[in-house]
Amino acid sequence: MAPDNATIIRRFVDEVITGGMIDSAAQYVWEDVVEQVPLPGQGPGLEGLKDILRAMRVGFPDIVFSIQEQIAEGSKVASRFEWTGTHKGEFMGIPATGRQVCVWGIVIDRIENGRIKDTRIIMDTLGLMIQLGAIPSSPE
Repeated sequence: MAPDNATIIRRFVDEVITGGMIDSAAQYVWEDVVEQVPLPGQGPGLEGLKDILRAMRVGFPDIVFSIQEQIAEGSKVASRFEWTGTHKGEFMGIPATGRQVCVWGIVIDRIENGRIKDTRIIMDTLGLMIQLGAIPSSPE
């Protein structure tokens, strides 16, 4: 019996993002996957996704991506997530700060024949930049 769509997303997160097995992404994601809201510098398709995931692991080698809740309906899965990590390498042009971060977001994935066909991620990038000290936090 094939895994349900929410399980596919959880396996992708655990194995590829947290586990760092970036080349396994092809088991979970179509070659021509469309990222509706790409991160700055992210190229198209599976290779673009793998490049961003590698960059995240360079910046945050201890990254742990956890799904807090999921809603699945038809071919779509919405996942509310948090990821944590220590900024030990350059990320998005910001040199390592050694700071711990906790970043929240929501991703909506569309599954086609057992793999992610398109995805839309909404992540607190501003909060990440503040935690890294790249943007000053609001004054007291």
